[in-house]
Amino acid sequence: MEPTIIIVAAVALVLGIVAGKFIFAKNTQQKIDEASLRAQTIVKEAELNAENVRKEKELQAKEKFVSLKSAHDKDVNERNRKLSESENRIKQKEQSLNQKETNLEKQVKDNDVIKDNLNKQIEVVNKKRTELEKHQEEHIRRLEKIAGLTADEAKTQLVESLKNEAHTQAIGLQQEIIDEAKQKANKEARKIIIQTIQRTAAEQAIENAITVFNLESDEVKGQIIGREGRNIRALEAATGVDLIVDDTPEAILLSCFDPLRREIARLSLQRLVTDGRIHPARIEEVVEKTRKQIEEQVMEIGERTVIDLGIHGLHKELVRMVGRMRYRSSYGQNLLMHSRETANLCATMAAELGMNQNMTKLAKRAGLLHDIGKVPDEESELSHALLGAKLAEKYGENPAVVNAIAAHHDEAEMQYVISPIIQACDAISGARPGARREIMQQYLQRIKDLENLATSYPGVEKAYAIQAGRELRVIVESDKVTDQDSDKLSFEIAQKIQTEMTFPGQIKVTVIREKER
Repeated sequence: MEPTIIIVAAVALVLGIVAGKFIFAKNTQQKIDEASLRAQTIVKEAELNAENVRKEKELQAKEKFVSLKSAHDKDVNERNRKLSESENRIKQKEQSLNQKETNLEKQVKDNDVIKDNLNKQIEVVNKKRTELEKHQEEHIRRLEKIAGLTADEAKTQLVESLKNEAHTQAIGLQQEIIDEAKQKANKEARKIIIQTIQRTAAEQAIENAITVFNLESDEVKGQIIGREGRNIRALEAATGVDLIVDDTPEAILLSCFDPLRREIARLSLQRLVTDGRIHPARIEEVVEKTRKQIEEQVMEIGERTVIDLGIHGLHKELVRMVGRMRYRSSYGQNLLMHSRETANLCATMAAELGMNQNMTKLAKRAGLLHDIGKVPDEESELSHALLGAKLAEKYGENPAVVNAIAAHHDEAEMQYVISPIIQACDAISGARPGARREIMQQYLQRIKDLENLATSYPGVEKAYAIQAGRELRVIVESDKVTDQDSDKLSFEIAQKIQTEMTFPGQIKVTVIREKER
């Protein structure tokens, strides 16, 4: 039984293998046929695409050929046109040359005819001239016989007579020209000065000696005054400015002849009020900081001034002095405004007089610096003109500028053409109506002399004239001056003021000696 099953299984296995091969072969053939069919289809599509590409490329090639041919034909036509135009121009030139040649030949023939006629006329003229000379000689002989003089003698007398007459006329004409030139010169000078003044914008230069400090409320006045007035005394001692606290609502008056001190006091007071801490130690600290700030502002003012005026290459020390002019006055006229105005007047006048650009710039430079001798760091016995020239020379200014500064008050000889311009423009700026006040300058000078008198004593650190010059506060160094010396010093200063100075009313001398512990 088992062998039969094995045989049947083997037969079935063989039949299955044969059937499987048959089926696999059939499927494989089918796939081969399908692949062959797809391959033929792909080949046909590729051939069709290749044919389309070929036709497209041929079409593009034909289009490009047509385009190139058209451009070539256009280029050829353009060249032919230019050649044709060139040929036409050449033909026209040839015709023109031929015409000119014909005209030239005709002119040559005409010139020959003219030359022949001219030669004939010259012969006639020469013949007439010979006859005229004979007649003239005959006429001269007859005149000599009648006058009893030879021709040379008559000519000499005539020349001498004409010479004397011409000399008389020349003298009269010369005087007329001189008078007319003087009139024109005076008229032109007035015209130049008037045009210069009209072209310069003059600012209001008068400044007062009082600054109003506005407060938010009257309660702040009590803080500024302090207990028993110690704060206000510390402020006045530190700044040299008289603080007037009256019934004026929400305002304190700062009175001082020196605008720089008033500005320091105003800024210091503004900082103290804003900060709220007002006591003597704080006041001294704030005033010192404000002084340093003002020095920086002075430099900025000087730099801005020289930039506005277009002045270059000015030494830094001179720039600082220009800035300090903002806080100085001359007969009540702000010194910086006066110097700026003078500089603009000088430049305008130099241009009106026809000076070159370099001299115009030097004139403007000298106009700005002409009064720097009024703002020195140290006192000097020289006048402000000579001191200013000395400073300008020290800091490398042009000799023409130095001479113009020194000579603008006739204290030195004018050696350059810009020197009289500076003098004239300085006078124009100062002579404007309302520009200066002589009384104010005398008052300021008296105040300065009062302070200088006090500082001349040894041991005196600072001296401030306040109350419009009715009080002189002298601050001494505590380690050099004792209390007994202070009494003696106040008496000596009072005696010296009485003997050396002229003043209205009484002056109170207060010597302050403060020693910190």
